[in-house]
Amino acid sequence: MATDLVKRYGTIQALDGFSLNVAPGEIVGLLGHNGAGKTTFVEIVSHLVRPDGGQVTIDGRSPAAARGEVGVAPQHIALYPSATVREHLELYGRLAGLRRAALRAAIEDLSAVLRLTGLMDRRAGKLSGGQQRRTQAASALVHRPGLLLLDEPTAGADLETRQAMLDVVKQRAGEGAAVVYTTHYLPELTELQATIAVAREGRIIARGACDELLRDLPGEVRVTLDGQEEIAVSTREPAATLIDLLGRADRPVTGVDVRNPSLDDLYRSLAVHDAP
Repeated sequence: MATDLVKRYGTIQALDGFSLNVAPGEIVGLLGHNGAGKTTFVEIVSHLVRPDGGQVTIDGRSPAAARGEVGVAPQHIALYPSATVREHLELYGRLAGLRRAALRAAIEDLSAVLRLTGLMDRRAGKLSGGQQRRTQAASALVHRPGLLLLDEPTAGADLETRQAMLDVVKQRAGEGAAVVYTTHYLPELTELQATIAVAREGRIIARGACDELLRDLPGEVRVTLDGQEEIAVSTREPAATLIDLLGRADRPVTGVDVRNPSLDDLYRSLAVHDAP
């Protein structure tokens, strides 16, 4: 989809050889600190910004030619305060070519899935933050795009909004949509069973299935001894480490905790080291 993208803003190198491919039906969790290039990548793929170098193709077409196949939910709320929820969905549905019965069916489906049914005639400016998030996502999804670009879609959202968003993302991926999901909330990617792409300084430094990327990272074994003394050991062999700690304990063991490596560990390790 994206190959060797380069983008500069004056002296700032936003993208520096950014490459990422997403297959139909795949959810890619795009991770990276602020300034890693995630939002610039989304803007280029959605044809809002032109790259200085590199190429983007969407199902073999340019972003301009494939604009109707892309659904974008930007990081910041981008709604018309005086327009109702229904008016937003009708607008974006019509822009994508939906008419009459097809448009009504799409709006009815999304309003139910994203829990907007009772809010359809409320103006966007009168919605809560979570309701605005769901409306923005519905506007991106209404035309059933083949590529979804969701830039931190649950930032600041309540639990209801977060769960509704995850449910609809899984549903659309199950129907064959390719999804790029940027987030700082790593448990969401676990629930979505997403593959992972980690961005740093304008390029992808790690890419693959979560299990593959975590395979060589250490976990942690914690043993609590009588008297509340705790011994914690970072290890790539938790079973052997636990047996060793139990064998060397000079007091009764009152607690054992084995923690496997997580996405947080991956994120921290890649933040300070280049990928192999």
